[in-house]
Amino acid sequence: MLDILKDVKPDELTEEEKFGLLDKVIDYYKEESGALIMILHQAQGIFGYLPMKVQKYISEKTGIPLSEIYGVVTFYSFFTMVPRGRHTIRVCLGTACYVRGGKKIIEYLNNELGIDIGETTKDLRFSLEVNRCLGACGLAPVMVIDEEVYPRVKVTKLPEILSKYD
Repeated sequence: MLDILKDVKPDELTEEEKFGLLDKVIDYYKEESGALIMILHQAQGIFGYLPMKVQKYISEKTGIPLSEIYGVVTFYSFFTMVPRGRHTIRVCLGTACYVRGGKKIIEYLNNELGIDIGETTKDLRFSLEVNRCLGACGLAPVMVIDEEVYPRVKVTKLPEILSKYD
């Protein structure tokens, strides 16, 4: 597997430099059948997400129809067409978490952060997602920020929790 980002910090690159890296990725995989997911994975690493402009570019350079690329991007949950926040908040809405207040957590985050599920704050601080079950039903409701698990979350504790993240 090509690791185009090994010694590169995408945040420090111009758009032109990012497309230059994407060209290298496409050249590397051009002879490999079924390499679209690898190209998209690398492209998302370079750009941070897969906007339509990047999808069209990949289509033009590879000859893969844009509809196929778009279908793959929208099918797999690990691809995103919107910029991601520095921190990802995941709220469990499995049965136990929902019954014990998961929906209230989502409502608070919607209002406080000004975003809905699947969106990112304008300052790119947080992205908000839901999970159907995190396997921690005895600790419901559960919220995860990045890799940190918050058990038995109460809405009153959310301002304190969120303040830990820049």
